[in-house]
Amino acid sequence: MIIRFIISTLLVFVPFAANAQELRCNVQFTTQQIQGTNKQVFQTLQGAVNEFVNSRAWTSYRFASNERIECSMLFNIQEMIGNDQFRGTLQIQVRRPVYNTSYNTVLMNYIDNDLDFRYTEFEPLEFSETSHLSNLTSILAFYVYVILGLDFDSFALESGNEFFLKAEKIVNNAQNATQRGWRAGESTSRRNRYWLINNILNDDYTPIREFVYIYHRRGLDLMYDRLADGRTNCAESLTLLRDFYLERPDPFMYFLQVILDAKSDEFVNLFQGSMEDEKRRLLAILNQIDPTRGEKYRNILSSEP
Repeated sequence: MIIRFIISTLLVFVPFAANAQELRCNVQFTTQQIQGTNKQVFQTLQGAVNEFVNSRAWTSYRFASNERIECSMLFNIQEMIGNDQFRGTLQIQVRRPVYNTSYNTVLMNYIDNDLDFRYTEFEPLEFSETSHLSNLTSILAFYVYVILGLDFDSFALESGNEFFLKAEKIVNNAQNATQRGWRAGESTSRRNRYWLINNILNDDYTPIREFVYIYHRRGLDLMYDRLADGRTNCAESLTLLRDFYLERPDPFMYFLQVILDAKSDEFVNLFQGSMEDEKRRLLAILNQIDPTRGEKYRNILSSEP
C-alpha cells in the first residue's frame, strides 16, 4: 500500500501489459420481488457480472493484490419482462483505505434507478469502448470507470480524468439506446448517468473534485501521523463545497449530493473530535450545504465517542 501512495503522489504509473485487475468488487443480486420463475438465471448472471468486473484489466497500471479497489454492486431486480429483460436498481459503493490504518472511507454510495437490460442465460457479456453493444455491459463499464476516476482523484488532484473521459464516451455511445439513464432530457432534476459524468467533467464542478483530493490525501491520510493537522485540513476542505454551493442553483448539484450521500456519517464521526468553536463553524457549513441532514449533523456537537 505504501508503494501506491508513493506512486500516486509522484504521478508515476507503470504500464503493465498483463492482466492486472484493479477492482475487488462484491457483486450481489437480490430478486425477492420476482415471483414464480426459475432463478437459476440470476445465479448465472451474478457469476458472469463478477467475472466481467473483477477479471478484466480496465487500465494499463500495475495494481498489487492488496491495492485493488474495494467496491460493491448490489442489483435489486424488481421486474422481469418475458424471459430476458430485467428492471430494477443498482447500488454502487466504493471504499478507499486510509493510509497506515485499517479504516476504509466511503468514496461513493450511489443508487442508479434506471437499471434496465436484456440477458439470456450463458450468453457472453460483450463490451466495446467504441459502440453500445449491451445496456448491461455499458452500465457496468460506466461505473467501473467512475469508480476508478474517484479513487485516482482521491490520491492526486484530478488524476481520474482519463477514466471519467472513458465513462463519458460510454454515455455518448448510448445516446440511441432505448433504455433510460443515458440522455440529458430524460431527467428534469438532472439526476442520471448523463448528468453524473457531465457534472464530474464540468469545470464549474472542479471545487468538488478538489475537495475529494484534499479531504482524503491531505486530510484523512495525514491523521495517522498528525491527527490535528489532518482533521483541520478535512475541515478546511468543506469550505470548497460551501463556496461551490453558494454559486450554483440547487437543481445543478448532482455531483455534490453524491459526495454528501457518501460522507455525511463520516463527517459526524470525524468532527466530533474538533474543538468546540470549530464544531459550531463546521455545523453551520454542513447545515448550509446539506440542510436535509441537519438533525444528523447536530451530533457533531456531542463528545467524541
